[in-house]
Amino acid sequence: MEIGEILGDALVYPFHNIKALVLYLILGIILGIAIIGTLVSVSAGVAIENIWAVIGSGVIGIIISLFIVFLINGYQLDIVKYGIQRSASAPDIDFIRQFINGVKLFAVQIVYMLIPIILSSILAIIFQHWLSGIISFIVSIIFSLALVMAQCRLAKTEDIGDALSIGEAIGDISRVGIVKLILVILIIAIISLILYSIAILIAKWNATVGGILFGIIVVYVLFFNGRVLGLLYSDV
Repeated sequence: MEIGEILGDALVYPFHNIKALVLYLILGIILGIAIIGTLVSVSAGVAIENIWAVIGSGVIGIIISLFIVFLINGYQLDIVKYGIQRSASAPDIDFIRQFINGVKLFAVQIVYMLIPIILSSILAIIFQHWLSGIISFIVSIIFSLALVMAQCRLAKTEDIGDALSIGEAIGDISRVGIVKLILVILIIAIISLILYSIAILIAKWNATVGGILFGIIVVYVLFFNGRVLGLLYSDV
C-alpha cells in the first residue's frame, strides 16, 4: 500500500469500533489522570520535602499506569494484526489475553533497547573516539526499526520467540523498505508530537482537563499507530 492510503485509512480507523474506542478512551483518561496526578503529587512531596509522599505517590502511580498501558498495548497489537490482515473490522476486547500480550511487548521493547546500549558501551571501550559514536548511532537506528518489525511479528503470531528473532526482524526492514519505514515513522512521530503538545499545554492551564485530553490522545494515537504499522507490514 502507498503511504497516503495507509495514513488515510489509519486516521479514521479508531472510529470503526466505537465500543472499544470508548472503553479504551476511559482507560486512557484514567491513565492520563494517573500520570498527571502522580507528577503533581511527586512535585508537591518534593516541595514539602516529604520523601514518603514522593515514594508512595510515585509507586502507586507507576503501578496503575503500567497496568493500563499493558491493556492498551495488548489491544493495539490486535489492531496491528487486523491491519496486517487488511481487515476493516476492529478487534474484540479480551482483557486477559491482551494484558498478557502487552506484557510480552514490554519485554520485547526492553530487549531491543538493551542490546544497542550494551553494544555501544563495548564500542566505546574498543574505539574510544568519535567513530564509536557514529557506529552506536547507526546501531541504535537499526534496532529501533527492528523493534517496530518485532512488534508487528508479535502481533501476527502472539509468539514472543518470533518477536525476539532479531535477525528476522532486521530482515523485515528491507522487505518493508527502509525509506518507506523511516518516512512513515517520522510522520507518525510528528502527528503524535503535535497532539501530545496540545495536551501538555492544556495541562499547564488545568491539570484535570489536560490529563483527560492526554488520555484521549494516548488512546487515539495508539489505535492510529497500530493501524499504520499493520498496513505497512501487510506487504511483507
